[in-house]
Amino acid sequence: MKPKMKAMLESYVRAFVVAAGVAYSDGFKGTEEILIAGLIAIAGPAIRAINPKDPAFGVVADIVDAELNKLAKADKKKKAVKKK
Repeated sequence: MKPKMKAMLESYVRAFVVAAGVAYSDGFKGTEEILIAGLIAIAGPAIRAINPKDPAFGVVADIVDAELNKLAKADKKKKAVKKK
């Protein structure tokens, strides 16, 4: 699984678990009530996922990731030259 996809999935799961836990501790014992609370909580990460300018998951994240990869490769080449 790609790291970006894994981070998105973790975000959804965290939001769902926290909302379901809060709903349960607040006295909602029905499965349907807890599921609805969890699904509502997923709306936040879903909105981030469709926002192209979001720094974590949007287009900006792709650009930053590409630049960081270029810098890492350049650093590896620089270290390899120094070792010789």
